[in-house]
Amino acid sequence: MTILEKAQLWLSDTFDTDTQQEIKELIENDKDKLADSFYKSMEFGTGGMRGVMGAGTNRINKYTLGKATQGLSNYLIETLPNKQLSVVIAFDCRHNSQLFAKVVADVLSANNIKVYLFEDLRPTPELSFAVKHLGCDAGIVLTASHNPPEYNGYKVYWGDGGQIVPPHDNKIIAKVNELDFSEINFNANEDLIEVIGKKVDDAFVDASVKNVAFNTKGKENLKVVFTSLHGTSIVSIPDALAKAGYTDVHIVEEQRIPNGDFPTVASPNPEEPAALKMATDLAEQIQGDIVIGTDPDCDRLGIAVRDLEGNMKLLNGNQTMCLMTNFLIKKWKEAGKLNGKQFVGSTIVSTNLVNEIAESYGVETKVGLTGFKWIAKMVREAEGTQDFIGGGEESFGYMVGDFVRDKDAVTATVLACEIAAEAKAKGSSMYQELLQIYVDNNFYKEHLISLVKKGMDGAQQIAQMMVDLRENPISEIDGSKVNFVYDYEASTKNNLLTNTVETIDIPKSNVLIYETVDGTKVAARPSGTEPKIKFYFSVRGELCCIEKAKEVEAELDTKIQRIIKEMKLS
Repeated sequence: MTILEKAQLWLSDTFDTDTQQEIKELIENDKDKLADSFYKSMEFGTGGMRGVMGAGTNRINKYTLGKATQGLSNYLIETLPNKQLSVVIAFDCRHNSQLFAKVVADVLSANNIKVYLFEDLRPTPELSFAVKHLGCDAGIVLTASHNPPEYNGYKVYWGDGGQIVPPHDNKIIAKVNELDFSEINFNANEDLIEVIGKKVDDAFVDASVKNVAFNTKGKENLKVVFTSLHGTSIVSIPDALAKAGYTDVHIVEEQRIPNGDFPTVASPNPEEPAALKMATDLAEQIQGDIVIGTDPDCDRLGIAVRDLEGNMKLLNGNQTMCLMTNFLIKKWKEAGKLNGKQFVGSTIVSTNLVNEIAESYGVETKVGLTGFKWIAKMVREAEGTQDFIGGGEESFGYMVGDFVRDKDAVTATVLACEIAAEAKAKGSSMYQELLQIYVDNNFYKEHLISLVKKGMDGAQQIAQMMVDLRENPISEIDGSKVNFVYDYEASTKNNLLTNTVETIDIPKSNVLIYETVDGTKVAARPSGTEPKIKFYFSVRGELCCIEKAKEVEAELDTKIQRIIKEMKLS
């Protein structure tokens, strides 16, 4: 069908009058927006289904969410027959999130599925926790993470608390694709919808604190600055910090109130220093030790700490996960709990330093595709044979233990404070602890470039960039020969020096990674949830002592810039 024919289907009685009117206006007045609204159907990516709100098949709206939920309902009924099914639903601070959550609840209940619906906005990790805590068969959260205000989204969790992975994901999508919009059952059975709140909140915060309670000294002396960036973390993090014993906590009041417009930031993304500026400014005023900011649905966190000169410095996601992984393994070792049956989780585009740290303690690192659903899958598959210590990825997320099966900024915030408090109590700092990790292993420096390519034309450009990289492989990066090319779409690891090929035993994904003889890594990956292609750079060098850190870091930064220029990405 043409885009116009697809759009005209939305003028039928299946759709409400407001939706029909919006489509008519697009047909008459905005052909470009019409094309973007209908050129494809909303798809599940690495983090679920995420997009701009509005009418159309490529938009987040009552009908695309309803269709996804009807497909999920059909799959649950078919896969888990002869039982009272149940699903828990949470939502974040975004425009229409509460409305969409009720639409989703209506469809589930109309299909005779019991629904636990949170009374108000809640962090995404609490939704993951609630799936297992309430014994549900699935969970859904309405969120678009750190995307701009016009976005919303939908993530599905299975009964283990992790996001859906094969084979469930593709089978659910197949069920969704079989449906016509006219087959969605919106007729709610209100008797099957139960509103939940404080009891689950308390259980979640208790579990969060319990998983990172290490009897750390000096908690009362750690001055913490926290910002929720207008998101859901304000519901949980202050309580968790208080319960963990942190009393000197300063909240950025201007960003305390949840607001889907995110009025004080250009982007509510804790990866960006600008998003944490109000928090770092407050830290300078009060001489804070650590700054922590979370994204709108509270699964990712950004951390700023004082460097050797006393200036606030934003850690990147790789640095944070290295600090957290090192600290957790060390605590397991001190408690006599390491017996060779533990592991940590990481992803193919995250730093190899995590692997080095784990290896130094005799702990395995399992590496999967981008997204915490793959780390959750590792945890589920290892149940009964291995203990999961913690896991993270470069995009500012971390997960401690297995009580939550997704990245969890609530628990990670408390963990960050534990690391900072212990370091301060012994006359060190969180930043010095990081530099010591570099001395003990290698100094790794990472950098990320995201190229935004919107719309149908942008999607074609991204696809072509990946084709070009595959058809014209890079043989040398900054003077160092490429020895390995990992193509996760073809499931191959090519050794260019020996001209041999191995099979990669990881699910297929459109990712290419080049690795050179000197340990440099360059990865290319189209985003699964945003109109972007991402390039990840990782370089390494030796650090003999903390005093040389600035010098070595400058050399590594220069190397990254040379590579970016060489690849014509600047």
